[in-house]
Amino acid sequence: MTRLSGKVALITGGGTGIGRACALQFSRESARVAVAGRRREPLAAVVAEIQAAGGQALSASCDVAKSEQVERTIREVVAQFGALHVLVNNAGILHVGSIEETSEAEWDRLMDVDLKGVFLVSRAALPELRKSGGAIVNIGSVLGLVGMKKRAAYAAAKGGVTMLTKAMALDHAQEGIRVNCICPAIVETDLVQTILSQAPDRVAAVRLRTAQIPLGRMGKPEDVAALAVFLASEESSWLTGAAIALDGGLTAY
Repeated sequence: MTRLSGKVALITGGGTGIGRACALQFSRESARVAVAGRRREPLAAVVAEIQAAGGQALSASCDVAKSEQVERTIREVVAQFGALHVLVNNAGILHVGSIEETSEAEWDRLMDVDLKGVFLVSRAALPELRKSGGAIVNIGSVLGLVGMKKRAAYAAAKGGVTMLTKAMALDHAQEGIRVNCICPAIVETDLVQTILSQAPDRVAAVRLRTAQIPLGRMGKPEDVAALAVFLASEESSWLTGAAIALDGGLTAY
């Protein structure tokens, strides 16, 4: 598989879940991959897995909410691989609660990572993406399209990602940079499994979630990775500014 042959991709939050799946799938499609995140151990594990399969990868310790770390990461990627063609803004955190159940510190941290992080990494990457005619793939959420109880801060941040995607797409289309957003519904990641395990009846909680989805199952990280590859490749060369609901039909009602 060579849809991303010759491409260099940076994936934030690349050590686990959706980010890990993207890193592995991008490498299978012949991209050179950089994974960035705050925890070194899972990043190192992803790099080792890619290298063991014959791919090229590097890891970078980075808090996407801190501009100096973001800029250093971009420099490291370009120094190692010589270019940057694809940015996947995947890093994110979740807070559960209404606005009354959300402290100012919790609100600020979630906005810093989930929304400001997309801004900072995209801004830092633009000079290199401009050279390569690259693509940005933002990992948003279906909650950037519709609301949900007890997700006030998260929905606000992901709604911001949706609209930031559209604005960036318009700003940089004539520079050959495409910007799109994947908006997944519930995906089987470690974080989601942890949340479900906290329910009084985990089996019932899973059954309730899947019953809401017309296709009858939660998403998998690989579902998101497959779409991210498409959006990063030349197959989507006439697609920009899109916010794609990857949700098993959840928002089709």
